[in-house]
Amino acid sequence: MKILISNDDGFDAQGIKTLVQYLSIDHKVVVVAPNENKSAASSSLTLNRALQPIEIKKNIYSVDATPSDCVHLALSGMLDDVFDLVVTGINFGANLGDDVIYSGTVAGAIEGRFLGLPSLAISLASWEGKHFDTAGIIAQRLVAQISHAQLSHDTILNVNIPDVPLADIQGFQTTRLGKRHQSEKSVPDKDDGSKFWIGENGKEADNGVGTDFYAIANRYVSVTPLQIDLTKYNEIDTVATWLETIK
Repeated sequence: MKILISNDDGFDAQGIKTLVQYLSIDHKVVVVAPNENKSAASSSLTLNRALQPIEIKKNIYSVDATPSDCVHLALSGMLDDVFDLVVTGINFGANLGDDVIYSGTVAGAIEGRFLGLPSLAISLASWEGKHFDTAGIIAQRLVAQISHAQLSHDTILNVNIPDVPLADIQGFQTTRLGKRHQSEKSVPDKDDGSKFWIGENGKEADNGVGTDFYAIANRYVSVTPLQIDLTKYNEIDTVATWLETIK
């Protein structure tokens, strides 16, 4: 296959280099990724300026842009290549539960699906980053079998991998997104109290059996199928009834 690779940690991050190392064994890969860390960029697109891709070396491009920008450019005219698959990552840190709303790594995969390609987002679920090779091997195995996954056209796979040696991985689990508690309070900057840092993610709230949190805690690879339709269908009638009361 010909695979487009992107991420939100930047083209020079260890995770994306590991992903390229393992996927290029059996496939042709092209990297189009941000020039620096764009974590938590979500699905933002840059519309107020033109974007300048820079070819770092053959088949590796850096762009001062978001992950969604990078995937959009690569699939919509920047390159002549015709791709079969989009893979984003390997993210440094988990994308579990509510994280997927903010994640640039997941957003890059979403953009790939918007533009018609099967897409996977790969994350190493730790801030220690000791075992990127484990994630690289898991990504290689998933990609090798992706053509056999009978997924609907709008499905994105969000994959989180425990940060442990490959021999300690207990297997794969199909999971749902867990939930976090409310995020921590914003923190004043220590040098300028008029400025604030966004608070840390909230702790795990829903992490029971079947969730992505549970799988990672028990050393399973978590594979969560995601969809983009955010409509809350069971509330449509409730909202319709409410609207009827508005004059």
